[in-house]
Amino acid sequence: MTPSADEDAARMAHALRLARRSLGTTWPNPAVGCVIARDGRVLGRGRTQPSGRPHAEQIALADARARFGAEALRGATAWVSLEPCAHHGRTPPCVDALVAAGLARVVCAIEDPDPRVQGRGFAALKAAGVAVETGVMATAARAVNAGFLSRLTRGRPWLTLKLATTLDGRIATASGESRWITGPEARARVHLMRAESDAVMVGAGTARADDPALDVRLAGLTDRRPVRIVADGALSLPLTSRLAATARDAPLWLLKRPGADPARRDALAQLGAEMIPTPAEASGEIDMTAAMRALGERGLTRVLCEGGGRLAAHLLRAELVDEIVWFTAGCAIGADGVEALAGLGLAQLGDAPRFRLADVETLGGDVATRWLLA
Repeated sequence: MTPSADEDAARMAHALRLARRSLGTTWPNPAVGCVIARDGRVLGRGRTQPSGRPHAEQIALADARARFGAEALRGATAWVSLEPCAHHGRTPPCVDALVAAGLARVVCAIEDPDPRVQGRGFAALKAAGVAVETGVMATAARAVNAGFLSRLTRGRPWLTLKLATTLDGRIATASGESRWITGPEARARVHLMRAESDAVMVGAGTARADDPALDVRLAGLTDRRPVRIVADGALSLPLTSRLAATARDAPLWLLKRPGADPARRDALAQLGAEMIPTPAEASGEIDMTAAMRALGERGLTRVLCEGGGRLAAHLLRAELVDEIVWFTAGCAIGADGVEALAGLGLAQLGDAPRFRLADVETLGGDVATRWLLA
């Protein structure tokens, strides 16, 4: 019996939840979820594994065979959040595995824009007699894999800017005190955002002033190791900082401009930091457009920027911010506090970057709003 449209939507929602659990661990590959069912019963489920292999479909097929035997797969339906691969890489194509298992139908959310796939997976399934349906929960699937799609279509990662401020848009008192403006629920959400990102980025000023670790301190996810990136054109990061001291435990990439002190470069490299050479703008600041392309070339798909104000303003001016997640605490500091954003140099209101409200959530005593580029 062919599943109904309602079952298609429910199974695809399940697959997307599985895919989301793999975010931050699969780059440069996409995070994919797969659910296989027959006659209303789930046979197997899977998601892309760390480093991108094995694929979700292979995991779901193996899960089904282990639980119910290979024969149970014949005539079943697979719901996959992204088009199954049709090319030979480190593993055989997923379409071959689905066909060999005897599946009757594959429901997919979106096409894979990778030139090695891009419709070939669907064509191979249809040629083998497997019914194919596409477009189920496509918008949600694009949101889950916004980073993968961005890297393939724009050559750079999806960039989320995270800000945590008071009601009047301040991130610290005049003395620099900032711990903690937001409460534990909001801070836990930030750690989840880190876990779902390929990399976490800060500016050199923030790295020097706050000495962050940029790690994931959330129960069950402490093994996540997002790349730590510092936009540090002059390589000013202290050698005794927590980032430098842990560069061999978790990746540390430093965006440096030409002419940075070779001695500083060598000292940081000896600690395990990787240098990402980037050109400088006329102002002397790092060319962040070129930097984001360089990060895309290295395989990153999702970058979370946690400030500070100068870097955030620079990214906004360069039109590189795809999404803002703004945590607002119910307190005010006043005009003598540290601003969340440096100057944007706007001549008129029409030049201001525009974002549309996508979500509002209460987290303890704080409010998180998510804004997407309009």
